[in-house]
Amino acid sequence: MDESLSTLVNCEKLSLSTNCIERIANLNSLKNLRILSLGRNNIKNLNGLEAVADTLEELWISYNFIEKLRGIRVMKKLKVLYMSNNLVKDWEFVRLAELPLLEDLVFVGNPLQEKYASDQNNWIEEASKRVPNLKKLDGILVIKEEEDEE
Repeated sequence: MDESLSTLVNCEKLSLSTNCIERIANLNSLKNLRILSLGRNNIKNLNGLEAVADTLEELWISYNFIEKLRGIRVMKKLKVLYMSNNLVKDWEFVRLAELPLLEDLVFVGNPLQEKYASDQNNWIEEASKRVPNLKKLDGILVIKEEEDEE
């Protein structure tokens, strides 16, 4: 991700999948970016996203080497996060819970999700408990029990 990205000031969707990218960088000029696709690269962390935190609504970052969700909490407009087949092992969803608009998450293929592979319902329950606004998890609608209002 080199400086040539700075010429894309009006870009709303940027796809840089399958490019052997190792780190997220040089997004500062992309003031209109809403969708960023970085799947199938060599990215190990989410550093560098803060440059598009005010506009990014969808982040597609599956098939990378991400272990931690550090850096995601600045993405206050993020609605969609596709990050299947990464290396997240621990419940770092507290960071995702800080994203008020996040409603669609794909997390299948991470070691954390694979622990629950034999019990999909338990996975959905645990994940949606930690990210209360989720409407879809791994392509499955999240149906929550409505609490009785009295």
